[in-house]
Order: sequence, then structure tokens, then C-alpha cells
Amino acid sequence: MRPKSGLPKRKAIRSMPEFEHGMLDHPDVKQRRRSDRKHSRKKKASVVSFFSGCGGLDLGLVGGFGYLGEYFPKLPFNILAAYDNDEKAIDTYKLNIGPEGIVADLTEVDMAEVPSADVLTGGFPCQDFSSCGPKTGFDGKRGKLYKILIEYMECHSPKIVLGENVPHLAKLAGGELVNTILSDFEAVGYRFSLWNLYCPHYGLPQNRTRLIFVGVRDDIAETHGMPFEPEPSHFMRHRTINDAIDDLIPVLDESVTNQSQYFVATKATKGAGQGDQKNRSGEISYAIRANPKARIHFHHKLDRRLTVRECARLQSFPDEFVFPFSNSTNVMQIGNAVPPIVGHAVGVEVAEFFQKIVVDSKRKNKVAV
Repeated sequence: MRPKSGLPKRKAIRSMPEFEHGMLDHPDVKQRRRSDRKHSRKKKASVVSFFSGCGGLDLGLVGGFGYLGEYFPKLPFNILAAYDNDEKAIDTYKLNIGPEGIVADLTEVDMAEVPSADVLTGGFPCQDFSSCGPKTGFDGKRGKLYKILIEYMECHSPKIVLGENVPHLAKLAGGELVNTILSDFEAVGYRFSLWNLYCPHYGLPQNRTRLIFVGVRDDIAETHGMPFEPEPSHFMRHRTINDAIDDLIPVLDESVTNQSQYFVATKATKGAGQGDQKNRSGEISYAIRANPKARIHFHHKLDRRLTVRECARLQSFPDEFVFPFSNSTNVMQIGNAVPPIVGHAVGVEVAEFFQKIVVDSKRKNKVAV
């Protein structure tokens, strides 16, 4: 079947990447993390991760990675288990983050068998809330999966809960849907704040906004309040697409893993939907979407679509983070992920809040003795 342009259908330049190490076993990453002692003496908060995908949020919480010349240090979090029903996403997770990845349909998991943790995270599926999706809200197949987090909260009472979703969720039904989710979360003994984070303010060279649900158990919130929303690090000085990927222009092979993977499809001749725009030099990029063919934007200088590695760069994954599958699968995983550097900004605030809880608990124990 020919594309709308009438030109012959063209295949991807390369179907699979070449690599020797994933991020987990990469010698350079191991060395940097060994020398990162900042949080070694702090009590680590245990984490259970739901709807983990390839691990963008989890990488942000763990830290210990570099991006565009900046190092994001290790944070005091210990991931006990990370669940997703996508086997390939979990394979990517295990290759880069750790063996804690578990393939599971959370609707069928007995919460009593899930580890009890200090922190629960969950980027519950966003497709039914997205501005570029069906906008079916709670009526969609995945619209009520946020209740999986509630099941865990009722069973294990974690101290802190982090949920994540698309900004359009707050606009659906005049805000009624997001208010329902917040009410349902708080009904099981939690206080919640909603952070609307414009990712370029935190160094992401891409037009992306995320909603972060931040919950604290009622008894803790009464004495310690709530974590502070992270202060923007790049307000009015956004990184551009040039900052992120111009150094990759001469790279035509797998010397940078995933750089030779890209679709060579021509630009659509009709409509102005996602995937029909060319990125602009000197600006942030268009949002990287999870639709791997119709919604990958064109390079700002070259007459081609973005490579898998360029998409990963724009989503703030370090170059050592390997996406081991075909173009379609890799871009879908990247587009569905939370940008790691944004996850790290959230993690810094949550880690600081958790340490206050730990310190106060130690003081109370000393007084009691």
C-alpha cells in the first residue's frame, strides 16, 4: 500500500540496534555511581512502582546518571518491585535499571503479595485522558486503572504516593475527573497536592507537561505538611533541540546506540496532525509521542525523521540507556515514559521530605527511651 504522497513505501534505515552493555552494566555508569557518596549514609525509602514502563520515573528517582553534561546524583530510594504488563518494556527496564521489573497485569495481582514500601509510584495509563487520544475518560478501558493505586494504599499504607498523568486530565469534564481521582485517593486516608510541571522549566528540550499527584498519609501530613513542588532550574533559559541532538548529526552508525534507527517515511501531504511538523532550530522540540510511525516529528536540520536515540535524548534518557528493540517498540517506550530528569527533580523534593520524617521519628524514639 502506497502512502498518501503516492511515493513507494519506504522502510526504516535499521531495524535493530547494536550494543554491548545496558545502562545497568555499563562500566562508566558503575564508576560514576561508586564515586557518588552523597546519600550513602541516609536511610533509603523503599519504593514499589506500578505501570513502570521502561522506567523513566524510576530512573529519575534512583538517579546516578548524566544528561547533556550535567550529572544527576543518586537519591536515597530503593526500588523493591516494578510492575508493567508490557513484557518488552520490562525487558528494557531490566537491561538498564535493575532486576526488580515484573511482568504482570495489575488488575489480577493480589496486593497482599506485593512488597510493602515507603513510597508507591504509578504513572497510571493516560491514553483515555490525553488530548491526542480518545478523551473517553473513565468510560475508556483504562480510565479507572488509577484505582489500582488505591488498592495498594488500602493494603500497605505507604507514607508517600506519587501518581503521574497527562495535563489534559485536569481539563476533562471541566476538572470533574481529576477532582474525582483526588477525592478517591484522599478517601483512603491521604492528603494530596497536584503539581502541573512544564518540563522545559526543568531542563527538558521538549514541549511536554506532566501532572504529578503527590500524596502523604494523613497522620504524616498533619505533623510534617507536604513536599514542596520543585523549583524550576531552567526558567526562561530552556534547552533547545540543538542543545540536545546537534552533536548526533554526523553519527550515522551505532557508535551511539540507537542512532542509526529511524523511519524514512515521507512527510504527509494532507492535514496538519502530529507527525506532520518539522522541528524548528533554536527552539524546544515537539512532544515525543508514543505512536511510533504517524507521530514522530522531523529533524530540525536534516530531511528525515528523528532517530530512536534523538527521541531518547529529547526525553532526557542518557546515552547509556539502551532501547533494545525495533524502531516502533523503542519509540513507543520512549514516548510513554516520564522524562528521567523531571522524575529526578520530583525525587529530590520527595527524598528531602522523607528524610524529615526519618529524623523526627528518631527524635521521638530517643525521647521515649
